[in-house]
Amino acid sequence: MAKKQEETASFMIRFTQMIFHSEDGEPQVQWRGNIRHIQGGEEKRFSQFDDVVTFIQSKLQDLTIQAMENKTPEEQKGILAKSFDIWKKMASEAPKMVVETLKDPKKQVAHIQDQIQDQVQQVRDDINQKLEASTWIGASKADKGEIIDKINALSEDVLALSQKIDKLSNKLK
Repeated sequence: MAKKQEETASFMIRFTQMIFHSEDGEPQVQWRGNIRHIQGGEEKRFSQFDDVVTFIQSKLQDLTIQAMENKTPEEQKGILAKSFDIWKKMASEAPKMVVETLKDPKKQVAHIQDQIQDQVQQVRDDINQKLEASTWIGASKADKGEIIDKINALSEDVLALSQKIDKLSNKLK
């Protein structure tokens, strides 16, 4: 069995919108922000999204180099090729996603709501398929009660999430 090495790099991005008028009275908008590498604590301010990509690439490059220290040159070449493939995709897709979110945050909230509802439906479908009545027959009353309690707790969590999303959606209206 192949040994897997897993490392995590998390980033938090904050955007700030500044609306102002130019010297000739034209309305202008500027997006600024900062990005933070969660594990290392480093933070960088930006006004161009390219700076965000460069920051993330730098941190992931460091992580990849550390992970490859004990690898053969052939293994290193394969790892780097796969890493570059991921960045090619991110370079083409991430800016589109950010621009769409900035253009229409309400649409993005609706998209997130749809994703959560899809996940909830998937969980319901999975539960219905996996927990047929015959599997409950041999279970003790305590087991049944514990399962029902967990399903109820999960339902409450999903409801709370749904309410939070509704509040966010209402704020955007």
